[in-house]
Amino acid sequence: MYRKSVKTVPAEIMEAEKFVAISERAEYCLVKRLKDVVKLKLRTRSRLYTLKIAPIKAEEIIKKLQCEVREI
Repeated sequence: MYRKSVKTVPAEIMEAEKFVAISERAEYCLVKRLKDVVKLKLRTRSRLYTLKIAPIKAEEIIKKLQCEVREI
């Protein structure tokens, strides 16, 4: 028998501090800068977590992250 892989939906986090806490167990964080918002995407082993935030606040949060940061 073949085992089907279960795909999970990315989870959107609304609180910046919770996002920083999740970064402790994340492999990396992708930073996508748009005109009016910055999207931060944390990749853990099992899930992708996203946070949408204003560009001004994004720099503070990126400095607090405890994983590799990649700009896209």
